[in-house]
Amino acid sequence: MSAALFNLNSDLKRLREEGYAMRITGGCLVMQEVPYVNARREVKIGTLMSSLCLSGDTTQKPEPHTVEFHGEFPCNADGTPILGITPGGSIPADPLVVGKHTLSSKPGPQQGYEDYYQKMSTYATIVAGPAAVVQAGATPRVYRQPDADEDSVFNYLETASDRVGIGHLTAKLECERIAIIGVGGTGSYVLDQVAKTPVREIRLIDGDDFLQHNAFRAPGAPSIETLRDVPKKVDYLASNYSRMHRYIVPHAVQLDTSTANLLDGITFAFLCMDAGESKRLVVEMLEARGTPFIDVGMGLELVNGTLGGILRVTASTPEKRDHVRERVSFEGGGNENVYTSNIQVADLNMLNAALAVIKWKKLRGFYRDLENEHHCTYTTDGNMLLNGNQE
Repeated sequence: MSAALFNLNSDLKRLREEGYAMRITGGCLVMQEVPYVNARREVKIGTLMSSLCLSGDTTQKPEPHTVEFHGEFPCNADGTPILGITPGGSIPADPLVVGKHTLSSKPGPQQGYEDYYQKMSTYATIVAGPAAVVQAGATPRVYRQPDADEDSVFNYLETASDRVGIGHLTAKLECERIAIIGVGGTGSYVLDQVAKTPVREIRLIDGDDFLQHNAFRAPGAPSIETLRDVPKKVDYLASNYSRMHRYIVPHAVQLDTSTANLLDGITFAFLCMDAGESKRLVVEMLEARGTPFIDVGMGLELVNGTLGGILRVTASTPEKRDHVRERVSFEGGGNENVYTSNIQVADLNMLNAALAVIKWKKLRGFYRDLENEHHCTYTTDGNMLLNGNQE
């Protein structure tokens, strides 16, 4: 991914060609091995980092004009701080403290930097110039061989996480191999959210066809030509989301003892199946493997001309499974649950999926989890969210 961006964009390519040690981390452009002078007139090595504005795989005009500098505060050759390169001209009280400093040097009152070559080379000159005075030959143009290209799960760069400082949280999801069992209304929205995370693999398991009523329960908008082809749900969704995520694997089968091998190697599962004995079997297979999972459910009723009901999210981990059979129904939905009749409530499917994905991220340490609930319900008519089965 990084190598492709440097090859496709002349400003990034020029930085490497002129010897700067450049790489891309998440959504940031990083210049390493930048020499600078500290307050003791010692030559040190720091790092310049800029947010990276992209449209697809094409760089845009840099915004903002500032960069981050990682190291002690850069000084002139005599050891005095370089003035005028921080927002508001604020110099740290102790310039010898190693940290993250915001540098601001705009090349004009309005225009800003034209491209990333101009921006990064300008800051490199400001920071490294005094180092060349103190130590002959000190230069940020080190002509290092670029690192091997990262094995990204995405077809294009995810630029938001590192830019806002949550890259370390997103990284907690990288080793996950996810199974989504049932990709109808709620399961398709689970995929919509999980596909935007760096999980290593997403397995879609569902043997049903993608029919016209599914078009109104799933994210996106299939064409009439697609519906005429009657694709399998997993194939239709994998085709769409593989444009973003490289490792979505469809399995157009029902999960049972003959296909249980599809659960081998997964680290987490989302059960988005209808109630029934098949769900009981899947739960038992996951428990036997020691695999954590989240089961979702929805019960709706039509009373006095309006819909109401409850959405459910139940988490099961190897440390806590005793509540599952109290909370998860393995019986058919019955006539009173109008959701089983393929009713069109995509907003509730989307909410049910969001609650499930949020709980998964809590379990993986992405979101703060104060109650450690393993069961929650949302009631539509009272807008009420309740937690249960805390550890």
